[in-house]
Amino acid sequence: MNKLNRYAALVLVGFAIAAGVSVWTNSVEAQQDSPAPVVDPTPPPLGPPPVIDESDDVIEIDSEVVNVLFTAQDRERRLLTNLKAQDVTIFENGARQEIVTFMRRVDLPLSLTILIDTSLSQIRTLPDEKEAAKSFLESVVRPSKDEVAIISFSGEATLEQGMTNNVARLRRAIDRVAFAPPAGYVGGGVVVGTPPASGNNQQVSQSTAIWDSVWVTSEEVLGPAPEGTRRAIILLSDGANTYGTKDLKDAVNAALKAEAVIYSIGIGDNFYRGVDKGALRKLSENTGGRAFFPRDESELRNAFTQIQEEMRSQYLLAYEPLDQNQDGTYRKIEIRVANEALNRQKIRLTHREGYFAKSKPQSKTTTRPRKTN
Repeated sequence: MNKLNRYAALVLVGFAIAAGVSVWTNSVEAQQDSPAPVVDPTPPPLGPPPVIDESDDVIEIDSEVVNVLFTAQDRERRLLTNLKAQDVTIFENGARQEIVTFMRRVDLPLSLTILIDTSLSQIRTLPDEKEAAKSFLESVVRPSKDEVAIISFSGEATLEQGMTNNVARLRRAIDRVAFAPPAGYVGGGVVVGTPPASGNNQQVSQSTAIWDSVWVTSEEVLGPAPEGTRRAIILLSDGANTYGTKDLKDAVNAALKAEAVIYSIGIGDNFYRGVDKGALRKLSENTGGRAFFPRDESELRNAFTQIQEEMRSQYLLAYEPLDQNQDGTYRKIEIRVANEALNRQKIRLTHREGYFAKSKPQSKTTTRPRKTN
């Protein structure tokens, strides 16, 4: 049995994906000597895909194996569905690694959190966001395999519904999400009156703590999710963080440690600050996702459709790092296209930028009492 097949089953239990995303595009002058890849021109149906039994025996080994999920798209953003292991190479900290497993994954169990901004800038767009989110749930969630949580936030996060596979509960949770006006709000973005002496609650209610909300979602909701699931956050917000103790880097690192990818849907009211596209792109691309910026309800629903397609059309690549030191350090990952035909088509690979190596368990020491004469 060759090494590639020997490890094919290993990746089905618990992914060690950690850290960041790299979006890499490479092109060369057009040539005619290699066949072009097959592109799937028809998007998958919106209904839940059939359940596929992907269970295999698990091979237990002592060395660490790193698993990386990635997507491949052509210049028109159409997903490529026929890649092979020899079409790509992977590097860790600049050193080429040997691929031990390569497969297309279309049926991973999903652990998702829909994170909905309910601050003042969302008051006009919130109804459309809620309807699109409910349609997404009905199209994607398979009760036998997937689970979803719903969280709303402004200056602080509120768990509307914990992880569940019950679509009816999830719909009711989304229905409960509502704009909570601060004291003195009279409409049109106007707040009148003098804030109370305590001040803090008023400040929280008028603020948007995006990074805090992403951090707590990663730490407390997705972190404990079952092993072997595709973990993701779908963030609906304008990207304007105005409050909190965490920054963008803290949010990204929390998602990386939870092995979660973030898809951002940048939506808000231009009457306020518009949408901070740069912040949302950084948040998503550094965790392996994408940012979408819909201009109307149709584009909003299409963004959800594209997220569904990407989550169901990914490749799983695994390798044993040459550096097996359990030192807890960050290791940079880069996947490169090795197939010249793909290079000529300006193929775009999207994946995490790296991972944190495991840390060696600290040994416990005991002190024996000194004997006295």
